[in-house]
Amino acid sequence: MLSVHPSIDPRVAELAPGFRAVSVVVEAAPIVNPGVAARAMERAYKVVETGNSNWSDAHLAAWADAFRKFGAKPQRTPCSAEALLKRVKKDGALPVIDPIVDLYNAISIQYAIPVGGENFSAYVGMPRLTIADGSEEFDTMKGGEPANESPDAGEVIWRDDRGATCRRWNWRQGVRTRLDAEAKQMWFILESLPEMPIEALNAAADDLVAGLSEMMPGAVITTELVEA
Repeated sequence: MLSVHPSIDPRVAELAPGFRAVSVVVEAAPIVNPGVAARAMERAYKVVETGNSNWSDAHLAAWADAFRKFGAKPQRTPCSAEALLKRVKKDGALPVIDPIVDLYNAISIQYAIPVGGENFSAYVGMPRLTIADGSEEFDTMKGGEPANESPDAGEVIWRDDRGATCRRWNWRQGVRTRLDAEAKQMWFILESLPEMPIEALNAAADDLVAGLSEMMPGAVITTELVEA
């Protein structure tokens, strides 16, 4: 069975006391119900239209504060959940990308929580949330062409043994570990701060697991609460 055990650097915990996440590991099966993603997205749009939970604004504000603590400017580079919600509120919808990506984006906007999805087959070692020293390699796209850059020293990043996989905590994922519906080994991380009730974090994870199970009957899925 696929085993993924992400770790959290104690220095990150000092930046955001009470940070916790749910790790979801998936040994994928063939996708037979791709429409699950569209239905999840429609539910999420209705939640956004009627107003997210009474704690969601505080949760996004807490993420902005956490970003400022390591030198990021949340107005320019917000957490992934806030970025998605801004696009929905501006454009009315998100572009259709891929059943898997659309599903976890739907969970993100419904619950106002950053959700990352990664192709774990591309990982070298285990994922860890840490503070960059500025020498890590991060592969991205610039002007439609592959490019490499490095995070800023002191920046919170997700990384593996090869380099950074996500910059500014959950702002931008790298190309190397990008997830799509063809991946055989999938890893998701749902990241929350104390302003989001633990019950809501668990509900978001449960909805993701339920959607993946319906989309890919036969997939083997495990979850784990990750705390500093």
